[in-house]
Amino acid sequence: MNKNDLSPKAQENFSVQSYEKSPNIDGVILKEINSSVDDGGYFMELARMQQGAMQEFEGFEVKQVNYSQVLPGTVKAYHLHLNQEDIWFIPPHERLLVVLNDQRKGSSTEGTTMRFVMGGGKPRLLYIPRGVAHGVTNIGKHPAAIIYFVNQQFNPENPDEGRLPWDFLGKEIWEITKG
Repeated sequence: MNKNDLSPKAQENFSVQSYEKSPNIDGVILKEINSSVDDGGYFMELARMQQGAMQEFEGFEVKQVNYSQVLPGTVKAYHLHLNQEDIWFIPPHERLLVVLNDQRKGSSTEGTTMRFVMGGGKPRLLYIPRGVAHGVTNIGKHPAAIIYFVNQQFNPENPDEGRLPWDFLGKEIWEITKG
């Protein structure tokens, strides 16, 4: 059977999903976390620290740990830091759609976008370099958490919390792929 053996309406709407590897942004690290599961739940070690430095991410010194909650359907985007780097953890029972875009002028991946789900049963840490715009939307039915480590303390008198519009990359980037 081939495409021409389908009804005219099916032929007109027929497509094949792409399974190509998504592009990566230089410096972004998505690191798997080992977890231990037993009949009473699970345990994950998020970071080992020595004098504020995370062993898992060389040169990253934790200055502040934050917790954020994202309500279902909410888009929190885009944030951009000039000096700060983030390491995000989304608990595995949550589901957040993450969008990253490299805004570093002259970077080898300038303008590259990464779009992926965090949580969804897969414990990982996400390292976001300075100059990479980042945002999330909660695609689940319940409030979702982000726990994140940063290498700068927040200063309300001189915040390193730049913003780009939520639809900077088009509003369709936040839509769930159907089909």
